[in-house]
Amino acid sequence: MRANYKMQRLYLSADLSRDAEVETTREQAHYLGNVLRMREGSQLLLFNGRDGEWLAEVAGLSKKSARLLLRERTREQTPQPDLMYCFAPLKQGRLDYLVQKAVEMGAGILQPVITQHTQVPKLGMDRLQANVIEAAEQCGILSIPAVREPVRLDALLSNWEEGRRLVFCDEDAAGQNPLGLVSALAGERLGLLVGPEGGFSETERVTLRRLPFVVAIPLGPRILRADTAAVAALAIIQAGAGDWRDGA
Repeated sequence: MRANYKMQRLYLSADLSRDAEVETTREQAHYLGNVLRMREGSQLLLFNGRDGEWLAEVAGLSKKSARLLLRERTREQTPQPDLMYCFAPLKQGRLDYLVQKAVEMGAGILQPVITQHTQVPKLGMDRLQANVIEAAEQCGILSIPAVREPVRLDALLSNWEEGRRLVFCDEDAAGQNPLGLVSALAGERLGLLVGPEGGFSETERVTLRRLPFVVAIPLGPRILRADTAAVAALAIIQAGAGDWRDGA
């Protein structure tokens, strides 16, 4: 069932079930009452990443919290996407965009990776998680992607999960069209690696190309910014080997 985009959606960590009453945080209560102007009896949709999506109504509203009464489940819980998105962190505004778009495009795991040219080695993990939740709320997504702690590229590669292929966006890869290479991976468990501003170092590129589980792909004839490359690559993955394919 497709998401209802006409109703406000809200993520809560509490368990959700019929006739249960749950409370929001102070910030969520402020948003519902002062931004959306909701009152007792107003309806919205709730999800927690585990129990599906539920129709709820405001049973009480104060400055500290809102009490929400669950009425009925509107959508069953969807499975967590298996696509692992590995990315070099960018400066904050572009990083916010990158994370939100990765969630919208169906990434199930977000793995920050520190490369030789990464300019932002320290991350605000709370902000990353907040961007993930905001994207899920806005786009009707029920499964919240996992956000992992940053790792260095060499550690990521040395501990890579057996049975999962890693698609590596390489501006020096032969050709311009990546769809054939990606389509050949349909049915396999995949990860996607997009580098930082300035790209991967030559040492990193050589290391990646030598690994048997890595598949290097081009991204067309133009050099793309890192956040643009991320969206383009995720679209290619979903179209060629992911859940955009007919019958996927």
